[in-house]
Amino acid sequence: MSLPARLLVGTTKGAFLITCDGWSVSGPFCDGWPINHMTGDPVTGQLWAAGGSDWHGAGVWRSADGQDWQLAKLSNGEFDRWIENDPGMAEQFGLSPAPPAPFTGKADALWSIRHTPQALYAGAKPARLLRSADGGETWEEVTGLSEHPSSDSWQPGAAGLTLHSIVTAPDAPEKLWVGISAAGVFASEDGGQSWERRNRRSNAPATPCAHPAAGDGVETGHCVHNMQRAPGDGDLLYQQNHHGVYRSRDGGRSWDDITEGLPSTFGFPIAVHPHDPQTIWTLPLNGDMAGRYPPEARAAVWRSRDGGESWEECRNGLPQESCYFTVLRHAMATDRRDPAGVYFGTNSGSVFASADEGESWREVARHLPTILCVEVLEPA
Repeated sequence: MSLPARLLVGTTKGAFLITCDGWSVSGPFCDGWPINHMTGDPVTGQLWAAGGSDWHGAGVWRSADGQDWQLAKLSNGEFDRWIENDPGMAEQFGLSPAPPAPFTGKADALWSIRHTPQALYAGAKPARLLRSADGGETWEEVTGLSEHPSSDSWQPGAAGLTLHSIVTAPDAPEKLWVGISAAGVFASEDGGQSWERRNRRSNAPATPCAHPAAGDGVETGHCVHNMQRAPGDGDLLYQQNHHGVYRSRDGGRSWDDITEGLPSTFGFPIAVHPHDPQTIWTLPLNGDMAGRYPPEARAAVWRSRDGGESWEECRNGLPQESCYFTVLRHAMATDRRDPAGVYFGTNSGSVFASADEGESWREVARHLPTILCVEVLEPA
């Protein structure tokens, strides 16, 4: 049984690659930039890493071999302004001011990136969607989303107004979904020209809650944390919200609350089985104001085999005492094997892997910087 070719791991101090050969780790790459999300092309092996910060600016790093990386800078940061305003210091360090990047003043950082055969998409903070038709060298804004009639009312989450989830349908390239904290879910069925806001609850009654992120009896909370599409069905979506886990069978037009059975309503990641649309995994945390670590400080991945109707805890091999890590929104992924492999990374720098769909776990890397994303790249 072959292991995945590479795990793509984005951290606060650059990108790392973890191979199946003894779980060897290489990196950091991308000049130590914060890397919020990564993706790759399984056919060519091309890699992309999206990130940045107020200091660095926003950009996408590209590599054909995982060793040499080039930056497509999309916005200038405070470092660039410092160099420009202090020529003496710039000369001392052998630096020269960078030319204005195309989205300076519009994007502080990139939070997500998605590869499709037709285009490369990136999500920015503040929330906007960018698209590249040349493999990430040049970018344009998907203005249909930015000009949505509701955009003036979008409110930031705790990390700002971020577009962090980009969902596509391989069999229907005209369909796109994005998740924005804290504006909710938006969908396009014409390649991004027009967008519909899709946050309506199903007819199931909402559990009463005074939490401001919980939504109401009509809409889910707008603070989406992560959203995934089930394989083989362009209308089946799952999301981990700030206040619960939800399922939509109609492309986000209505959402069912499937949180019942989980130990907490709060968490960040959600992952879907590569072949079975009814199997999902999430990692609940104890609450946004209670420390954001596993309930009772005992780590568990929770799995559902029936689309969220029931849940079971998977703890074998995970720390069961004094466990205070957080798993962030992009830090869980699956491979395409049978049985499927599941992976997650922690803010304490560990990567855990399961080769049996969550039944058992092992720590395959440790002492990395804070992990912001884990993705899997397998050869096509």
